[in-house]
Amino acid sequence: MVEHCRFCKAELKTEFADLGMQPNSNNYIPLAKALNPELFFPLITYVCDKCKLVQTIDFNRSDELFRADYAYFSSYSTSWLKHCQDYVNMISKKLNLNEKSQVIEVASNDGYLLQYFKEKNIPCIGVEPCKGVAEVAIAKGIDTRIEFFGEKYAQQLPKTDLILGNNVLAHVPDINDFIAGVTKVLKPNGTVTFEFPHLLNLINLNQFDTIYHEHYSYLSLIFIKELFAKHGLDVYDVEELPTHGGSLRVYGCFKNSKNISDNVAKLFEKEKDLQDIKTYKLYNNKVKLTKRNIWELLLNIKNQGKHIVSYGAAAKGNTLFNYCGIRSDIIDYAVDLNPHKQNTLLPGVHIEVKSPEVIKETKPDYIIITPWNLKTEISNQLNYAREWGAKFITLIPEPNVF
Repeated sequence: MVEHCRFCKAELKTEFADLGMQPNSNNYIPLAKALNPELFFPLITYVCDKCKLVQTIDFNRSDELFRADYAYFSSYSTSWLKHCQDYVNMISKKLNLNEKSQVIEVASNDGYLLQYFKEKNIPCIGVEPCKGVAEVAIAKGIDTRIEFFGEKYAQQLPKTDLILGNNVLAHVPDINDFIAGVTKVLKPNGTVTFEFPHLLNLINLNQFDTIYHEHYSYLSLIFIKELFAKHGLDVYDVEELPTHGGSLRVYGCFKNSKNISDNVAKLFEKEKDLQDIKTYKLYNNKVKLTKRNIWELLLNIKNQGKHIVSYGAAAKGNTLFNYCGIRSDIIDYAVDLNPHKQNTLLPGVHIEVKSPEVIKETKPDYIIITPWNLKTEISNQLNYAREWGAKFITLIPEPNVF
C-alpha cells in the first residue's frame, strides 16, 4: 500500500511511530454495550521526507470521529479556561477588537472561549461540527454553526478581523482545504491564530500518547510556514505556550500585510533538528522502551497487592492504555469530572469510568494522572488522597511516582 502526504502529495516512506491496533480514542462505550464488538484501526504515523509533516495513515472519515455524541467538552478544565480568557484579553487589545469587529472560532466546542468575547460585546461566531457540544454553546447565547469548516462553507461566513482555532489544525484531514477556507473569510488586514501541540515537544518529551486517530497531523513551525506560504499567508509571529505539554501559537496574515517578528526566525532555528529525517527515524525505539518501563512499574505495584486507579478519562490515556495493553486487571477503574464520560467504559481496554467521588470511598494506593499536562491542577484537586498515603503516577515522558 502506497500512501501520500496529505499536504504535498509526496510518497510517504519514513515511519515515525507504530502504536498498533487502536479504537477511536473518544468512543466511550455505554455500560449496556460492554459486550458489543468494537472497531480497531492501525495507528501508524509517517513523516513526509519532503515537507516534514508527521501524519497518520487514514482509516476513518472525520464525520465518523467527530460525531454528534462526541464527549470532549473544553470547559471542564479550570486552567484551560483561564488560558483562554487570558488569550481573549490579550488579542482584543493587540488587534483593537470592539463591538464593530468580527471574530470566528473554528472548532468552538462548548463556547469555552467565545464566551469571553461575548462578555466584551465583540461579535463572534463559532463553527463546530459536533452537535452535542455545539448545543451547549448555543444555550449560552453564542452564535454557533454546526458545520465542518472548509473552503466551501467559509464562503457562507462574514469577513472577519480574527479567525482562530485552538487544537483544531491537527484534527483536519484536508489541511489545504481548511487553510483555503481561512483565506476566504479573513479581511485583508486580518489575523489568524492557531494553537497546537508542538511536534518538537512530542519528540523531545516522548509524548507519544498524544498520537491518536483524531490527530491527523503533528505540527511544527517548519511545516506551518510552508502550509501558509502555499495559500498566500505569512507567519508573522509565534509564541511557545505551556498548554498541552508545550504548544505553539502562530499568528498569520496575508502575505506582506504585517511586519514579521524576530520570534519566527528564533523558533525556526530552535527546530533545526526537525529538518533532519534521522530525528524522526529514532523516535519509534524510544516509544517501545517507554512501554516496557511502564509495564515494569505497574506490574511491580500490582504484584505487591496494591490498588491502582486512573484519574482523567483522557484520549491520551486511551492511546497509552491500548498501546501498552493496560486493562482492568491492572487498573481498578478510571474517574473523570465530565459527566458525559461517567458510567462508560474506556474504548478498547474497557476500564469503567466513574465519578471522582469514588476515590474517597475506595482509597486506592496509587492514582495515575493520564492528562499529565494537567498534573498540577489534578494533584491539587486530589490532595485529600495523601491522607491515606496514596501516591500519584504519571507515565509520560517516563514513568514517575510522586
